[in-house]
Amino acid sequence: MTVKSAQARSVNAKALICIPTYNEADNVEILAKRIFEVVGDRCDILFADDNSPDGTGQLCDKLARENPQIHVLHGKEKGGLAKAYINAFRWGMEKDYDWFFEMDADFSHDPIHLAQFLELIDSGTCDAICGSRYIKGGGVSNWSKGRLFLSRGGSIYSTFWLGYPVNDWTGGFNAWSRATLKALHLDQIGSKGYTFQIELKYRTLVLGRRLVETPIVFQERRAGQSKMSGSIVKEAILAVALLRWKNVTNRLFAPKLVTT
Repeated sequence: MTVKSAQARSVNAKALICIPTYNEADNVEILAKRIFEVVGDRCDILFADDNSPDGTGQLCDKLARENPQIHVLHGKEKGGLAKAYINAFRWGMEKDYDWFFEMDADFSHDPIHLAQFLELIDSGTCDAICGSRYIKGGGVSNWSKGRLFLSRGGSIYSTFWLGYPVNDWTGGFNAWSRATLKALHLDQIGSKGYTFQIELKYRTLVLGRRLVETPIVFQERRAGQSKMSGSIVKEAILAVALLRWKNVTNRLFAPKLVTT
């Protein structure tokens, strides 16, 4: 990746692992335990629950009462992935965390990889980290050929339009420095679904920040129901081209018009 800025060494930076949840009651308690086995006191967890009808939010509240490293945000309605992450990032920035992780609640993102993320953070060699399924050492488990084609094809399509050689544009296991998130203009993010991941990475690279890919093995979810749908794929096809157009026309970071 192109490097334009240097970053001071970030040993022992305090990180917040942001985990959106919707009907993940079968996973959150086991996941939190496994995360802390890997990261110890280096990271806190913020569950951003999207008003789950299965009681996920109430279970997260119970975990938070038992462990001061666990926090909970409650959405009043099902607002989607992007809104959950943006709300979590804003909450964490108000609390002065140094780094922010994105991570799924369904064990598709193995907590074991958090250790290598933290090593990269401590090295001071990056401003953002992308957990990549499509570089040496990465991969996917128990996927159909069709799903693999859509995922891999989405990254190739994004590279074609956006012009940066990211191997895994659509992956959702990522980390961002506080300074990078502040520079991204979160209030201007237009993507709502999984295109949110593409937009964050694109904005990061357009700003000249250092995005480093590290290999992960993506596991099919262990419990609950996948949230992937055809509408997400359609959104991505149009949204990627729109991102490129906004950048070419100097509108990617343009402030929104305020009307009275």
